[in-house]
Amino acid sequence: MPGVPPARYAYLGPEGTFTEQALRSLPAARKAELVPCTTVTLALDAVRDGDADGAVVPIENSVEGSVPVTLDELATGDPLMITREMTVPIAFSLLAPHGVKPEDVRRVATHPHAAAQTRGWMALHMPQAEIVHATSTAQAAFMLTRPDAGWDAAISAPLAAEHYRLAVLAEHIGDNPDAITRFVLVSRPGVAAPPTGRDKTSFVAFMRDDHPGALLEILEQLATRGVNMTRIESRPTGAALGNYCFSIDCEGHLDDARVGEALMGLRRVCADVRFLGSYERHDGVSPVVRIGTSDREFNDAAAWLARLRNGH
Repeated sequence: MPGVPPARYAYLGPEGTFTEQALRSLPAARKAELVPCTTVTLALDAVRDGDADGAVVPIENSVEGSVPVTLDELATGDPLMITREMTVPIAFSLLAPHGVKPEDVRRVATHPHAAAQTRGWMALHMPQAEIVHATSTAQAAFMLTRPDAGWDAAISAPLAAEHYRLAVLAEHIGDNPDAITRFVLVSRPGVAAPPTGRDKTSFVAFMRDDHPGALLEILEQLATRGVNMTRIESRPTGAALGNYCFSIDCEGHLDDARVGEALMGLRRVCADVRFLGSYERHDGVSPVVRIGTSDREFNDAAAWLARLRNGH
């Protein structure tokens, strides 16, 4: 419509990150304003403050596991909701200013996750190089455009070489060629998208108190209703030592009877449950619904109980 400003999407920047690559894979991003942020926190706060319509941030890597800062930011502060997930294959390149030779490299900067995923290659091919950490792989590359970078090369996404006009000293230097990172699109809370039959639901469960079987009580709410978890992470709440919450992804949608019943059960046994969204899985896989846990069977059981209570 004329006069309507384009959507704004924040992401973990600067330009040239894998996060930007994930964001650009969304059709909605083609006509949107893309706003790089220096940290995950700032990207999510842009959504909370109304400065962005959504934000794309990394949440999980197939090699290094979950991204703690994303889990913690979603578990605390003003609520946000995941509306979509996407994955990006992770291919690393060794970048440097033009004229720098591999034998000249003494310090290499990158994000800690990237350092872990290229440790073997670096030990074999550049044992003389010291690895230093940067806030992102693209930040490590961007700093090479400045005279005060403090390092000679960067391990980054191939996209960063184009953005910052850097030379590629080596390509595909990851130790795991099948590595992928999962990203999520986060927006302000609203009504979840309708179920597709290929959905995932995310939430955070806070224990009421630390006691024997506390985690089992949480897991039982899912297991007895046939809800399959795809990820569970324990994270400290910051309240006290030993005080943890659990960040969980499971198969199914909020509108599925088994998922809704499980969330109600969790609400009864937990101090709090923060719903983070129901959204279509990136791989399009439909869950296997066990006998006794379909919507029809839940509805039949509820109708049977109603008849008993009415004396029929």
